[in-house]
Amino acid sequence: MEMSMPPPQIYVEKTLAIIKPDIVDKEEEIQDIIFRSGFTIVQRRKLHLSPEHCSNFYVEQYGKMFFPNLTAYMSSGPLVVMILARHKAISYWKELLGPSNTLVAKETHPDSLRAIYGTDDLRNALHGSNDFAAAEREIRFMFPEVIIEPIPVGQAAKDYLNLYVTPTLLEGLTALCKEKPADPFNWLADWLLKNNPNKPKLCHNLSAEEP
Repeated sequence: MEMSMPPPQIYVEKTLAIIKPDIVDKEEEIQDIIFRSGFTIVQRRKLHLSPEHCSNFYVEQYGKMFFPNLTAYMSSGPLVVMILARHKAISYWKELLGPSNTLVAKETHPDSLRAIYGTDDLRNALHGSNDFAAAEREIRFMFPEVIIEPIPVGQAAKDYLNLYVTPTLLEGLTALCKEKPADPFNWLADWLLKNNPNKPKLCHNLSAEEP
């Protein structure tokens, strides 16, 4: 008897992207490229790192000749950090960036982001996590509150929604269609709060304790 194998699950991966200080004014252009490349921007922050913060972020580069120039460059002005998500986000973002040395990128990958926006080996415009471990560390560094685990999609997501969300949501949408309120979003939000199946229930039939 042949056993049918379940379909493979696809998980959305996350990576950290940084728009470096000298090209922050190109953020809108770069975000447009990011969206057109199939990425979702999960979170975004604009911040100005101190040299100490830069040293901690690039701790793996400590002791290398370029380290002082790198931390000075990265702390020279505001930068934009983003969590990007899509299937194989880390490798796709690295491919989009091109070689870390801008001069090499201009020769070998002229359409890459570093070739287009970078200046030289140091000022290479953008950062991307090197692998999953680096992405996890860097995202936690820039966004300490974020949960790193991959986002389930496909059958795993359908199973979760069908079990925990769809029954209550369908009931709420049916009630919404009957009621036809002027502000359907707020009405549905209130209905879901009132009819949340996971809402704690108070027991009003407590027996009095014996004195």
